[in-house]
Amino acid sequence: MEPSILIAKILAVIYISSGIAVLIGTFKMSDFVIEFEKSPALTFVSGCVAIILGMILVTYHNIWVGNWRVIITIISWIMLVGGVSVVIIPKSLFFMKGLIKDNRLWGLFMLIFGLLIGYFGFFV
Repeated sequence: MEPSILIAKILAVIYISSGIAVLIGTFKMSDFVIEFEKSPALTFVSGCVAIILGMILVTYHNIWVGNWRVIITIISWIMLVGGVSVVIIPKSLFFMKGLIKDNRLWGLFMLIFGLLIGYFGFFV
């Protein structure tokens, strides 16, 4: 299986399930940020995990092309840069507080994005 397809399938399942969880109320984005504020260790470990996953994806999928595969590359770079910024400046994560005021809007975004990337992963 081509790496782009596998990554798209994994991302689709993550985004679709997360979007549904947010939309039905079993997961609240604001609670997520609050837990990170309470736990510097959780913030640091999550930043390290994002660095690891981001480096793996950037190393093996740094594909800048004019089709859907570039979405995976952009997500990879966001993950890597975000992880580094959270490890170096943990408070940088908390700028998200202002961005996640509408939980349902984020849930809808995650669901639609998951369906879009899932289309490419499962059907193209």
